[in-house]
Amino acid sequence: MDFAFSAEQEELRSVVARFLDAECDEATVRRLADSEESYDPKIWRFAGRQLGLQSLAIPEAYGGAGFTFLEEAVVFEEFGRRLCSLPYLATVGLAANALTLAQDAATMARWLPGIAAGETVATVAFTGDEGSWDLTRMTTIATRKDSEYSLRGHKSFVLDGQSADLILVTAQAEAGLSLYAVERGAAGLSVQSLSTLDRTRRQARLEFRDTPACIVGHEGQAAEVMPTLLDLGAVALSLEQVGGASFLLDINVAYAKQRFQFGRAIGSFQAIKHKCADMLLDVESARSAAYYAAWCAAEMNSELPAVASMAKALCSEVYGRAATDTILIHGGIGFTWEHPAHLYYRRAKSSELLLGDPSYHRELLAQRINI
Repeated sequence: MDFAFSAEQEELRSVVARFLDAECDEATVRRLADSEESYDPKIWRFAGRQLGLQSLAIPEAYGGAGFTFLEEAVVFEEFGRRLCSLPYLATVGLAANALTLAQDAATMARWLPGIAAGETVATVAFTGDEGSWDLTRMTTIATRKDSEYSLRGHKSFVLDGQSADLILVTAQAEAGLSLYAVERGAAGLSVQSLSTLDRTRRQARLEFRDTPACIVGHEGQAAEVMPTLLDLGAVALSLEQVGGASFLLDINVAYAKQRFQFGRAIGSFQAIKHKCADMLLDVESARSAAYYAAWCAAEMNSELPAVASMAKALCSEVYGRAATDTILIHGGIGFTWEHPAHLYYRRAKSSELLLGDPSYHRELLAQRINI
């Protein structure tokens, strides 16, 4: 296993960074956060059609580029640096992977080309109002009549659920936990946008009242698919967290050099110097964990479950500390709405809970390594 990004992958990083500089600057992030829109569809289509970001790891047979999770890892990290509000995590990190893992040829042919082209926004609806990521706590019910299925129940905290064209819903069927595809505007589907801490990443609550759905794969298959999907999602989110924490380290070091008090740069003061040094150690440790998890995800090896939980727990805490220390290092300006520190703090706190908090993943890690 080669633990270094190739020249082509580093060039992809440069392309993504330039794209974000042009299309996802702080002003754009703030505008979308304060608007009813959750993302800019024009930018989403440009990312798909011109840059091919959504198609990176989608198989070529379904309109994708046929690369691996490593190429997606580069994008996740850069998107995390800029708090990009595009529905990339929901569509690529969760929904596209769910379709691929289920290996349902008909469903893949129906939806993956649109995702690859930047025409489709998709998401996965998993948790209920309690916010649990436990597979055994599933209250949504699927019923079957002849060859048709319908869903009854609700899902909460659904990433980009208010703008998704495709919603992949986990529900209990006669044969066990199963995965179903629901299209936007389906009968009996109601969508409520949630008011959450992080306005740069929207979430929704979905109600299903005998909503027609198409099964993905076969009944009971989600019990096999969902653990791997949640691991891939945890790795993708860990990479975003590393990107965000790395950005905060950079702006803290720059500010410590530029801000003067008592005739000296504040970076020369021990308290600030030590905070920046600790943040560097934190970020590099988190990056190592996230990168290793990304390589395991690319090879889908047996270590993925353990390292995914390890990376998610570590990166969540590192990002949270970095966001808190950023406000402290910047002093008064760091507490204001005009400074981006509060945007990163909100993203750090929401990402900490998304897909399971550090305590949940440490317990999961202990179970997975049998201690």
